[in-house]
Amino acid sequence: MDTKRIALIVEEIGQSYQSAILRGISSGAAEFGLNVSAFVSFSGEMNSPRHEIGEFNIFELPDFSDFDGAILLTNTLSSRHVMKDITEKIKNAGIPAVSIDKDVPCFYHIGIDNKTAMRSITEHMIKVHGYRDIAYISGPADNSESSDRLAAFCTALKENGISISEDAIYYGDFRAPSGKAAIEHFTDNLPHMPRAVICANDVMAASAITTLRSRGYKVPEDVAVTGFDNTYNSHNFQVELTSVDRPLTMSGRLACKMLREHLNGNRQQRNVILNMSARFTESCGCCHNALSDVNQLKDLNFRNYSNFETVQIYMAVLNRMSTQLEACNNFDDYITTLKRTAVEIHPDEFYFCLCDNWDSETAVDNPAAANHTDQPVPVAYTEEVSVPIAYVNGEFMECGKIKSRDILPPATDTGESGKIYYITPLHFGERCLGYMAIKSTRLALQNIMFETFCINICNSLENLRKLMCLEYAVDRLANLYTKDTFSGIYNRNGFVQATEDIYRDCVKNSRDIMLMFIDLDGLKSINDTYGHSTGDQAICNTAEILRRVCTDGEIFCRFGGDEFIVFGADYTEEQAQQLSQRIEAGIAEINSSGRNPYVLGASTGYTIARPKTGQDIFYFVTEADNRMYDEKRRKKQSRHLKRV
Repeated sequence: MDTKRIALIVEEIGQSYQSAILRGISSGAAEFGLNVSAFVSFSGEMNSPRHEIGEFNIFELPDFSDFDGAILLTNTLSSRHVMKDITEKIKNAGIPAVSIDKDVPCFYHIGIDNKTAMRSITEHMIKVHGYRDIAYISGPADNSESSDRLAAFCTALKENGISISEDAIYYGDFRAPSGKAAIEHFTDNLPHMPRAVICANDVMAASAITTLRSRGYKVPEDVAVTGFDNTYNSHNFQVELTSVDRPLTMSGRLACKMLREHLNGNRQQRNVILNMSARFTESCGCCHNALSDVNQLKDLNFRNYSNFETVQIYMAVLNRMSTQLEACNNFDDYITTLKRTAVEIHPDEFYFCLCDNWDSETAVDNPAAANHTDQPVPVAYTEEVSVPIAYVNGEFMECGKIKSRDILPPATDTGESGKIYYITPLHFGERCLGYMAIKSTRLALQNIMFETFCINICNSLENLRKLMCLEYAVDRLANLYTKDTFSGIYNRNGFVQATEDIYRDCVKNSRDIMLMFIDLDGLKSINDTYGHSTGDQAICNTAEILRRVCTDGEIFCRFGGDEFIVFGADYTEEQAQQLSQRIEAGIAEINSSGRNPYVLGASTGYTIARPKTGQDIFYFVTEADNRMYDEKRRKKQSRHLKRV
């Protein structure tokens, strides 16, 4: 089979629901000859709209027309706007797509009969256990699966003559904190804790059980609890959870198969509803299947300890990475440090891709104000990205720049199939910095540690950017202090700083110095006749000449107004005369070019001396200034004699 590229859209891969489906996609990709690029956002629990903008931006990265198909875990996407935007782009690209759970028109659909499954759970609680005081923890109200499950729950209650108050229904978001928040809500708003709590998924159910036990309630003796999805390993939790067993891993594999069948031109059903079954066990009050075999218990303990040990090892790696990256003072140190960490997490492949404008100086803390400038906060991926880190099968490669739409460096394509890359955004708030791509690592990608890894890198990269911007600002301030902002050459402060060490050495070692003073002729007349902008050009012409003729280590500056000075060490009388001649030749060249409406002229004077202790450099500036005025007077007398 020829290898096809598949784009996968998913949010919050650290949840057990996503993990189960991703395992199926991974095995399906290998089985059906697909390479999968999983575009991943972590946006659910940060409670920061600006952070969500940066996270959701990863879905702007793929050009779907470059892919052969797409898979969407639509139930994980929390933003309707983002969901709509993605589906429209996929439709416009004209590629086949599979939506897992939410039925999207024009896409293949893999789903379950949520209503039948939830009805089965609810009726079991009523008819088998006799519970009539029941509360419900729902998913988001605007989620189709969530609303189907809630509707089935309410229908079952109504058919059995049970009423429920609004306060007995809590709308969560399918994440663990919602389970805790729901129990707190029931405690605060209901006259007593319900006898049973039915939950829309296992994650919220497990959190609800933990919260109930922390408040002194026994499960199921005091409060019975049920979940949905059967994503928690029953023997890794203190109470075996009654749930609905749904084939999530099968869903992922089937999505890959449906795309391969479509690409092979084979007809198939658009809509596939998978079978599922309720699993009644300990948390609802049914008999539990407790482990009794000693070897099983030993295996369970070993698995749990191995997981704990792995978490400890890689949390140490992440903590070390975080502190080391924060300590980096420049970009090269940062990349070197990140390379070390990349090796420690043992990926098959790792790519660190930065936007061309990642180090932009625009303030991130005031985007509204920045939008009124010529340089708004960058929120989109640049056409090209640099790849300072490309780690492939144990070796670092040089990749330079690539097109961002390519996602991965083309040079690293080995033609293998069955690959799955996790592509996450690099951002701070809404500021887009770039993205990372990683394939297979001992660091569990479908785990909170991977999210921590991504967040640490984003935060440290932003800290580096701010440090670099601070250095840019300091350099600019230094230029404002030492450079003449008009002509671009040193001002008086810059001249003093630039000559300080050389002049001190000349005093100490009795070396000769040369100070030349230059004063433009007739600048007032030029300003009065042609305007100050034309007079300004005369100043810039002089600075241009000094840049061109001072080629032997001289230091020069605009001393003020129409005055310039030049300093040279170990200068002879002959060298000073030659410099004066080069300046005069430069002036003559500009005049002969005819580019100015005026005739540029300047008077010069210089002094050569051996400075002594106690004489500062401005002592010799004054001497050179006096000699310059002698020349200026001679010019005036010469013009007067010619007129006579």
